[in-house]
Amino acid sequence: MDESVIMDLGSHALYLCVALAAPLLLAALAVGLLVSVFQAATQIQEQTLSFIPKLMALALALVLMGPWMLQLWIGFTQELFLRIPELIG
Repeated sequence: MDESVIMDLGSHALYLCVALAAPLLLAALAVGLLVSVFQAATQIQEQTLSFIPKLMALALALVLMGPWMLQLWIGFTQELFLRIPELIG
């Protein structure tokens, strides 16, 4: 196994990590921004106000994007298992 194979696997794994985290992070970012604008407009400075909407947005994003995320993960794992003979020998 040479360095190009290791770099390919590493870059594919990093892409997978970003692709799996992006929907959840973007949902939390959008809801956090909306709650911050609401807090600034109403001058409510409660720190715990954004927790429940973010939690609900994360749950909704996970329900909507979960099957796609799972398919990415399964595809990567299957690719790794199928490439084991190539990686070893």
